[in-house]
Amino acid sequence: MSKEKKFTKAAIAKDMRRNWKRYLLVLPLIMFYIVFAYLPMSGILMAFSDYKPKLGIFGSLVKRFVGFKNFTEFFGSFYFWRLMKNTILLNGWSLIIGFPLTIILALLINDVANKHFRKTVQTISYLPYFISMVVVCGIVVDFCKTSGVLGTMMTALTGKTQNLLGVASYWRPIYIISDLWQGLGFGTILYIAALSGVDKQLYEAAKIDGAGHFKQLIHVTLPGISQTIIIMLILRVGMLMASSYEKTILMYNSQIYDTADIIASYVYRKGLMDGDYSYSTAVGLFNSLINLVLIVTTNKLSRKYTETSLF
Repeated sequence: MSKEKKFTKAAIAKDMRRNWKRYLLVLPLIMFYIVFAYLPMSGILMAFSDYKPKLGIFGSLVKRFVGFKNFTEFFGSFYFWRLMKNTILLNGWSLIIGFPLTIILALLINDVANKHFRKTVQTISYLPYFISMVVVCGIVVDFCKTSGVLGTMMTALTGKTQNLLGVASYWRPIYIISDLWQGLGFGTILYIAALSGVDKQLYEAAKIDGAGHFKQLIHVTLPGISQTIIIMLILRVGMLMASSYEKTILMYNSQIYDTADIIASYVYRKGLMDGDYSYSTAVGLFNSLINLVLIVTTNKLSRKYTETSLF
């Protein structure tokens, strides 16, 4: 056992000496995650204390330890169920609508025979992803004003003059549609890459057996990219509670808090606007734990029933 361990250490050392340039290239990435992902995790301790900036994180934990008080306060608050419902509905609808549409768009682009036209469609569908979130939200807000393009159209159809983002029933559809417009094309990249790896001989064999285009799609194309679909589904389910607070706070207003307020925006409001750092940290930690449970559970079920998993 010890010889095997020594051999492993020696092999690693030898590999590092041989490929030191490659390891040097990876070093900035490792440092990035250490500095911006792992070191900040000490901030989680604020959730268990009454944090005071002058005492620091560890000083507050020692002198003002409160245990699970912040968590129980959140669970017992008026906002708890509202935030849970809004977050699950928003991300659930985004998953149900956006996930299959991304696959369908990738299949449609892949079926375009003309190479130049296909590349043009791909490029056009990618472009919105590279527009700043602030700009996208600004466009949406302007379009949804009473004098905006969509606001004017709705006034003509319904006879009511109103700001669409001030109507609770419109907010989620507007959020999801703008999300699809911005990210749908970019989300097809992995699927198109997976489609390019499907063995062409399988299509030839299917044609010889009399399979039409639809049967080729069902029996060759989808099974060929099934692993990619499952992996992406696991990741999406693992982010069911992870909404973007930036987009939410740029688009919502006090009129639609009951519908638009989600956990991420609540954490932002309580932490940065109200200065209640400990409470907001506890809420954020709770949200992250739910995402962890979701991704682990989904991964376990996937490994059990499909033999495909992340870990």
